[in-house]
Amino acid sequence: MQNIYLVGPMGAGKTTIGRQLAEILHWEFLDSDHEIEARTGANIPWIFDIEGEEGFRQREEHVIDVLTQRRHVVLATGGGAVMRESNRRHLHERGTVIYLETTVERSLERTARDQNRPLLQTADPRARLAELLQQRDPLYREVAHYIMPTERVSAREVAWHILQKLGAR
Repeated sequence: MQNIYLVGPMGAGKTTIGRQLAEILHWEFLDSDHEIEARTGANIPWIFDIEGEEGFRQREEHVIDVLTQRRHVVLATGGGAVMRESNRRHLHERGTVIYLETTVERSLERTARDQNRPLLQTADPRARLAELLQQRDPLYREVAHYIMPTERVSAREVAWHILQKLGAR
Protein backbone atom coordinates (compact mmCIF):
# COMPACT_ATOMS: atom_id res chain seq x y z
CA MET A 1 0.00 0.00 0.00
CA GLN A 2 1.68 3.18 -1.19
CA ASN A 3 -1.05 5.82 -0.87
CA ILE A 4 -4.68 6.16 0.12
CA TYR A 5 -6.91 8.54 -1.81
CA LEU A 6 -10.34 9.53 -0.52
CA VAL A 7 -13.10 10.54 -2.92
CA GLY A 8 -16.74 11.37 -2.34
CA PRO A 9 -19.22 14.21 -2.13
CA MET A 10 -18.84 17.37 -0.11
CA GLY A 11 -19.44 16.57 3.53
CA ALA A 12 -18.61 12.86 3.24
CA GLY A 13 -15.83 13.26 5.81
CA LYS A 14 -12.81 12.99 3.51
CA THR A 15 -10.70 15.48 5.46
CA THR A 16 -11.68 14.23 8.92
CA ILE A 17 -11.29 10.55 8.05
CA GLY A 18 -8.12 11.27 6.08
CA ARG A 19 -6.52 12.88 9.11
CA GLN A 20 -7.45 9.85 11.22
CA LEU A 21 -5.93 7.45 8.68
CA ALA A 22 -2.75 9.46 8.38
CA GLU A 23 -2.38 9.61 12.16
CA ILE A 24 -2.85 5.85 12.54
CA LEU A 25 -0.44 5.05 9.68
CA HIS A 26 2.07 7.79 10.57
CA TRP A 27 1.75 9.08 7.02
CA GLU A 28 1.42 12.60 5.70
CA PHE A 29 -2.11 13.93 5.29
CA LEU A 30 -2.85 16.14 2.28
CA ASP A 31 -6.04 17.87 1.16
CA SER A 32 -6.09 18.83 -2.52
CA ASP A 33 -8.27 21.90 -1.91
CA HIS A 34 -5.93 23.16 0.83
CA GLU A 35 -2.94 22.55 -1.44
CA ILE A 36 -4.56 24.60 -4.22
CA GLU A 37 -5.20 27.44 -1.77
CA ALA A 38 -1.64 27.29 -0.44
CA ARG A 39 -0.11 27.30 -3.93
CA THR A 40 -2.26 30.15 -5.26
CA GLY A 41 -2.46 32.25 -2.11
CA ALA A 42 -6.22 32.53 -2.69
CA ASN A 43 -9.23 30.72 -1.31
CA ILE A 44 -11.42 28.52 -3.46
CA PRO A 45 -14.41 30.90 -3.67
CA TRP A 46 -12.06 33.61 -4.98
CA ILE A 47 -10.60 31.21 -7.59
CA PHE A 48 -14.13 30.31 -8.71
CA ASP A 49 -15.08 34.01 -8.91
CA ILE A 50 -12.02 34.98 -10.95
CA GLU A 51 -11.29 31.87 -13.03
CA GLY A 52 -14.61 30.03 -12.92
CA GLU A 53 -15.00 26.33 -12.27
CA GLU A 54 -12.91 25.47 -15.35
CA GLY A 55 -9.92 27.44 -14.02
CA PHE A 56 -10.27 25.77 -10.65
CA ARG A 57 -10.48 22.30 -12.26
CA GLN A 58 -7.26 22.98 -14.21
CA ARG A 59 -5.46 23.88 -10.97
CA GLU A 60 -6.95 20.82 -9.27
CA GLU A 61 -5.80 18.54 -12.09
CA HIS A 62 -2.22 19.79 -11.76
CA VAL A 63 -2.20 19.46 -7.96
CA ILE A 64 -3.62 15.92 -8.05
CA ASP A 65 -1.00 14.88 -10.60
CA VAL A 66 1.78 16.25 -8.38
CA LEU A 67 0.42 14.92 -5.06
CA THR A 68 -0.28 11.41 -6.37
CA GLN A 69 3.40 11.05 -7.29
CA ARG A 70 4.35 11.21 -3.60
CA ARG A 71 4.52 8.15 -1.36
CA HIS A 72 2.91 7.28 1.95
CA VAL A 73 0.28 9.96 1.83
CA VAL A 74 -3.40 10.05 2.60
CA LEU A 75 -5.03 12.47 0.16
CA ALA A 76 -8.50 13.94 0.57
CA THR A 77 -9.71 15.15 -2.81
CA GLY A 78 -12.32 17.76 -3.59
CA GLY A 79 -15.80 16.45 -4.35
CA GLY A 80 -15.48 17.25 -8.05
CA ALA A 81 -11.97 15.89 -8.59
CA VAL A 82 -13.42 12.80 -10.29
CA MET A 83 -14.89 14.93 -13.08
CA ARG A 84 -11.60 14.86 -14.98
CA GLU A 85 -10.55 11.56 -16.54
CA SER A 86 -6.87 12.25 -15.86
CA ASN A 87 -7.59 12.66 -12.15
CA ARG A 88 -9.48 9.36 -12.04
CA ARG A 89 -6.63 7.63 -13.85
CA HIS A 90 -3.90 9.08 -11.61
CA LEU A 91 -5.83 8.29 -8.44
CA HIS A 92 -6.72 4.74 -9.47
CA GLU A 93 -3.26 3.83 -10.78
CA ARG A 94 -1.12 5.47 -8.09
CA GLY A 95 -2.81 4.31 -4.90
CA THR A 96 -5.86 2.80 -3.29
CA VAL A 97 -9.03 4.83 -3.78
CA ILE A 98 -11.76 4.76 -1.15
CA TYR A 99 -15.17 6.19 -2.01
CA LEU A 100 -16.64 7.62 1.20
CA GLU A 101 -20.32 7.17 0.50
CA THR A 102 -22.90 9.36 2.22
CA THR A 103 -26.43 10.66 1.70
CA VAL A 104 -27.47 14.08 0.45
CA GLU A 105 -29.04 14.75 3.86
CA ARG A 106 -25.80 13.97 5.67
CA SER A 107 -23.78 16.10 3.22
CA LEU A 108 -26.20 18.97 3.78
CA GLU A 109 -25.88 18.68 7.57
CA ARG A 110 -22.08 18.72 7.38
CA THR A 111 -21.81 21.61 4.89
CA ALA A 112 -24.72 23.81 6.02
CA ARG A 113 -22.59 26.56 7.56
CA ASP A 114 -19.56 26.29 5.29
CA GLN A 115 -19.14 29.40 3.14
CA ASN A 116 -16.04 27.98 1.43
CA ARG A 117 -18.04 25.83 -1.02
CA PRO A 118 -18.87 27.87 -4.13
CA LEU A 119 -21.05 25.20 -5.71
CA LEU A 120 -23.41 25.35 -2.72
CA GLN A 121 -23.93 29.11 -2.78
CA THR A 122 -27.42 28.69 -4.20
CA ALA A 123 -31.02 29.13 -3.07
CA ASP A 124 -31.46 25.35 -2.79
CA PRO A 125 -28.26 23.62 -1.57
CA ARG A 126 -30.12 20.30 -1.07
CA ALA A 127 -31.15 20.20 -4.74
CA ARG A 128 -27.61 21.16 -5.79
CA LEU A 129 -26.08 18.40 -3.65
CA ALA A 130 -28.54 15.87 -5.10
CA GLU A 131 -27.69 16.99 -8.64
CA LEU A 132 -23.93 16.76 -7.98
CA LEU A 133 -24.26 13.32 -6.42
CA GLN A 134 -26.29 12.07 -9.37
CA GLN A 135 -23.56 13.28 -11.77
CA ARG A 136 -20.59 12.15 -9.71
CA ASP A 137 -21.66 8.92 -8.00
CA PRO A 138 -20.94 6.76 -11.10
CA LEU A 139 -17.47 8.36 -11.33
CA TYR A 140 -16.76 7.79 -7.62
CA ARG A 141 -17.71 4.14 -8.13
CA GLU A 142 -15.61 3.85 -11.29
CA VAL A 143 -12.42 5.12 -9.66
CA ALA A 144 -12.84 3.40 -6.29
CA HIS A 145 -11.11 0.24 -5.21
CA TYR A 146 -13.41 0.16 -2.16
CA ILE A 147 -16.68 1.82 -1.18
CA MET A 148 -17.04 2.74 2.49
CA PRO A 149 -20.37 3.97 3.91
CA THR A 150 -19.89 6.79 6.44
CA GLU A 151 -23.43 7.14 7.77
CA ARG A 152 -23.67 5.72 11.26
CA VAL A 153 -20.08 5.50 12.43
CA SER A 154 -17.46 7.91 13.71
CA ALA A 155 -14.53 9.08 11.59
CA ARG A 156 -12.21 6.95 13.70
CA GLU A 157 -14.34 3.85 13.13
CA VAL A 158 -14.44 4.48 9.37
CA ALA A 159 -10.64 4.84 9.38
CA TRP A 160 -10.24 1.51 11.16
CA HIS A 161 -12.73 -0.19 8.79
CA ILE A 162 -10.69 1.12 5.83
CA LEU A 163 -7.46 -0.22 7.32
CA GLN A 164 -9.09 -3.61 7.97
CA LYS A 165 -10.23 -3.75 4.33
CA LEU A 166 -6.78 -2.81 3.07
CA GLY A 167 -5.09 -5.33 5.36
CA ALA A 168 -7.24 -8.05 3.81
CA ARG A 169 -6.25 -7.03 0.28
